[in-house]
Amino acid sequence: MSTDYTTRIVNYALETAGFYPLRPIQRWLIDTHFNKANSTMMNIGGLYKLDDSIDMEKLAAAITDISNAHDIFKCRLVFHEGTSDLCQRFDGEIVPVEVEKISDAEFEEVKKFLKKPYRLVNNPLYRIRLIETPTGKYFYSDFYHAILDGTAAGILFLHELSSRYKGKKITRTAPKYSDYVLQELRISPEDLVEGNNYWRNMLEGYSPEKHLPPADIQGKNNWQSDQFFVELKNINREYFSDRVRKEHIFFLAASMLATAKISGQKKSFMSWIHNGRTNTTERRLFGILLEQYPVSFDFEENLTVEKFLDGLEGKINEAPKYRRSLETVYDTGLQDDCATFIFQKGSLTEESICKLADKPMQFVEMPENKFSAAENILDIEITSLDSGKYVVLVDYDASRYSEGAMKKFAATLDEMVLQLQKEKKFISEILG
Repeated sequence: MSTDYTTRIVNYALETAGFYPLRPIQRWLIDTHFNKANSTMMNIGGLYKLDDSIDMEKLAAAITDISNAHDIFKCRLVFHEGTSDLCQRFDGEIVPVEVEKISDAEFEEVKKFLKKPYRLVNNPLYRIRLIETPTGKYFYSDFYHAILDGTAAGILFLHELSSRYKGKKITRTAPKYSDYVLQELRISPEDLVEGNNYWRNMLEGYSPEKHLPPADIQGKNNWQSDQFFVELKNINREYFSDRVRKEHIFFLAASMLATAKISGQKKSFMSWIHNGRTNTTERRLFGILLEQYPVSFDFEENLTVEKFLDGLEGKINEAPKYRRSLETVYDTGLQDDCATFIFQKGSLTEESICKLADKPMQFVEMPENKFSAAENILDIEITSLDSGKYVVLVDYDASRYSEGAMKKFAATLDEMVLQLQKEKKFISEILG
């Protein structure tokens, strides 16, 4: 973040009654929304069918209580009247949730409405609806990704909502996201220099033309999203049962090797997602704390699989030290078009069931605009399933790649998963 911007915006927060800066990750998401996305940027949430025993009025009261307890639900994006900088305030009105009793036909119309994009400026940045029809009880929650991450929406929110629904008294004061925003800015520009240089060195020489799988489609000018799931055949969770090697590092390594193999390069670049929660306060803080870190690796001639995995783990452990300098990455576009990797456990599919207040909650569908989020070229999402299997979601720009090219990439990824289990093997042999 530039010195002038930081100084100016901190003064807003402290001196002009409630204007707060956007954190770097928020700015990146919102800039992507305004400049690239076909619709609302990466909504978090979905529609769920509730157990018939759920008391809807009681649930409505619990939702209203939790919304009033956390300032992130009061967040509104506004333009500062003095400078026109896009800022955030935490003083928005909380409208109590009410149970809507409607027909099944009316419910279908409501679902269409909920697929419309958010109006971002000076409006609520989440939507929660409780709907009861003749055939079921439904809970719809949808959060704009620039205010909540998956941990906050999928774990903290549901856990606290369940507690409040069951009548548990929440006595602790919730940490404020607005305080966290200011805390992150209380660092001198001099202290950011080392991190700025670290990220510039990390991404030196990156080129989408060289370090991504080569495009096999020409002539389509507009980004188009497509995706597919495929099971990884060459590994099971049992492989990690007697190893200290972390799953996310192993699969990140496999993804980096796959891009190097397909592109024919001896260096790989990747952008990996981290949940950003590093201490007790952050682990219970509602808001968006995830970060997107770049990482690169040179595959020199005598590098073994073991040394590669150890070296990559070192880089992954070192990256959070420079998290506050990520503004230089976002602002200058250093990792634009870089392939993105994320590892997660559990998956929301049409068959998924989670729980609310110890009662099963059946996932029905995800907001449509979730799937037209950002104009990424290649996203690799590997999920560990309860069965012990791993699946990879390949989300790609269909104006650049054919489905066949991406399935070839997925097969190469699976082959790299197999090769990485041979820790004494040389990377040069694997890459050919």
